[in-house]
Amino acid sequence: METYNIHEAVCKVRYVKISPIKARRIINQIRNRTFKDAVTILSLLPHRSCPIILKALKSAASNFRQVFGVDNIDLLVTEVKVDNAPFLKRICPHAQGRAFPIKKHFSHITIAV
Repeated sequence: METYNIHEAVCKVRYVKISPIKARRIINQIRNRTFKDAVTILSLLPHRSCPIILKALKSAASNFRQVFGVDNIDLLVTEVKVDNAPFLKRICPHAQGRAFPIKKHFSHITIAV
């Protein structure tokens, strides 16, 4: 069971079609940074997971403003994590009638500000 601070807003994005390892590489760059710094970093990095994480980060900030009714406040990215989601199993045909498995990975992204 997850517990969060009283003055914390959370955004959870589930079943994102990206590998958790690739998303964690970006998540580690924005952990414990201010909201403005995290937005700048995510908008400048060229990786495929950056727009997804940026959208989740902006959603968490919007949730904070909606719940607590404050507009101009320095938000801090307190918790960011990427968990494994169930993966799709596919089959790739190989020589001599064999079949090799392909795992298409998904992620659950949680961001708290």
